[in-house]
Amino acid sequence: MSTNPEKPHERITEIKRKAEAGPTILQHSFRPFFMAAGFWAMLAVPFWLLSYAGILVLPDEFDALLWHQHEMLYGFAGASIAGFVLTAVPNWTGRLPVSGGRLAVLVAFWLAGRVGFLSAAWIGPLATAVLDLAFLTTLAVMIGRELVAGKNWRNLPVLVIISFITLGNWLVHIEANGIADTAEIGIRLSTFVLALLVALIGGRIVPSFTRNWLVRKGVTALPAPIGRFDAIALVVLIIFVIAKVVQPDHPMTAYLAVLTGFLHAVRLLRWKGWAVVSEPLMWVLHLGYAWLVVALILIGLTGLTDFLSPTSAIHALTAGAFGTMILAMMTRASLGHTGRELKASAGTTAIFVLITIAAVLRVAAPELGEWAIWLAGGAWTLGYGLFSVLYFPVFTQPRVQAPKPSPIPQQKG
Repeated sequence: MSTNPEKPHERITEIKRKAEAGPTILQHSFRPFFMAAGFWAMLAVPFWLLSYAGILVLPDEFDALLWHQHEMLYGFAGASIAGFVLTAVPNWTGRLPVSGGRLAVLVAFWLAGRVGFLSAAWIGPLATAVLDLAFLTTLAVMIGRELVAGKNWRNLPVLVIISFITLGNWLVHIEANGIADTAEIGIRLSTFVLALLVALIGGRIVPSFTRNWLVRKGVTALPAPIGRFDAIALVVLIIFVIAKVVQPDHPMTAYLAVLTGFLHAVRLLRWKGWAVVSEPLMWVLHLGYAWLVVALILIGLTGLTDFLSPTSAIHALTAGAFGTMILAMMTRASLGHTGRELKASAGTTAIFVLITIAAVLRVAAPELGEWAIWLAGGAWTLGYGLFSVLYFPVFTQPRVQAPKPSPIPQQKG
């Protein structure tokens, strides 16, 4: 029986019913994409380590380092971005979430990109580009369509950032196809624009979630409200990102990195992270942002001195800030959107500890030796492997229904 087109509420109810009638994994974007991000993070790092050590023999045409950079950015981080933003868009716009067949197609594009880039040496650069670019390009178009249709101009910066990350991927494939030497700038553009996304989204959710948690605890000393200082910190970060992409080795870019790091350190302190140390789901958000601060300062010092390794600085950003903040966001959103209690279990806490160990060891590896790279890779793999195992039921099972309150017994007499 068809619904009356003149009654949009009936049409919306029917669309929701069809979406919920499909597989649970395709009911919300966070389900397949967070699961994909976890599994890919668990598999991609061991693959890179084995190829780095020469244990995994690959075709001569296969650039293992570029594969590692590409897949951690556009595979792992790309999946987590899709899961987070597509889940948030309905709250931003009031429109229905992407689900069912449309979501399945987007997931298929993501998977095709992973297979394509992994088999680039066999299928050729053009086929690889076609398979890989479909995902982020389609994602940007979908998000843009939803924001415009919902007239949600406030979140257009998120679309701009995702579009620049997509552009970075295009630049990688332009070089792979022999058109221009643009892969390095593409990776650099995507990496530092992703840092901007961490600062933008983190600047919304970290103080907001902290405030809500502290209010429930009856604490009166709350995080500072978002204001002019936050805007200044973000503007300076944008200037640094532009400078880092255009003039990565200029001394002024290094000074900008240090300045930006200190501004965001002050921003982080204003959120009173020390007040939430008793709840891992809370302190991990502050830790992820703290890694962004550390990375910015290390990037600046790397450009001004010879005492620090550029590898340490970039991994403070990627393994530290990206790895921790993505995990913090995925665990919290997965629990919240499936009706579960927003409290870290022992397993979830262990995930956070393992990723922290991985980040610290990877940043310190140039000083500690190659063994630290292997331990860092092992901790990372265990952390995201544990996430994939523990949260698999969360992604594949229906939303937990809140128990109905017991009826109040009537008094006799």
